[in-house]
Amino acid sequence: MTNHIVLFAPEIPSNTGNIARTCAGTGTHLDLIRPLGFSTDEKHLKRAGLDYWKSVKITYHDSLEEFMTNFPSKAHLFLVTKFASKVYTEVNYPTDQDNYLMFGRETKGLPEKFLRSNSQKCIRIPMTDQIRALNLANSVAIVLFEVLRQHHFDGLERVHHYAHDKLK
Repeated sequence: MTNHIVLFAPEIPSNTGNIARTCAGTGTHLDLIRPLGFSTDEKHLKRAGLDYWKSVKITYHDSLEEFMTNFPSKAHLFLVTKFASKVYTEVNYPTDQDNYLMFGRETKGLPEKFLRSNSQKCIRIPMTDQIRALNLANSVAIVLFEVLRQHHFDGLERVHHYAHDKLK
């Protein structure tokens, strides 16, 4: 089972860089759906991801349509949007199949038509009505870590030792 973060047409390189670092630290696959609002060789993107880019498994998709056409039949797709009635903590994320968490672009989210036709897959992060949305990188971390918590942080380091402790 693999978790995937799917970014639809991300616009801000530092968000994508931070998300890539989160993916590297959790063994999560990153799927990027074009068009991207930046070049993947931009210095801001590399700076935000630090030296973790080599540890991130990335798949690029040319469009949302291409992504959906090639979506694995035995995987689960969750669309993170404020236009949902189900809270992300109310979902039981399967442990026996891949989970794909899709997030929309920073300024416009996911396409309305796509959300409406997949409303049963929509989940939300509770927030006040005083803002349009939370920061994309923060939203990814919030939902991803709920999935990981439900999976008992399988495959992740739960205890870290100081370097000098390992020498004993």
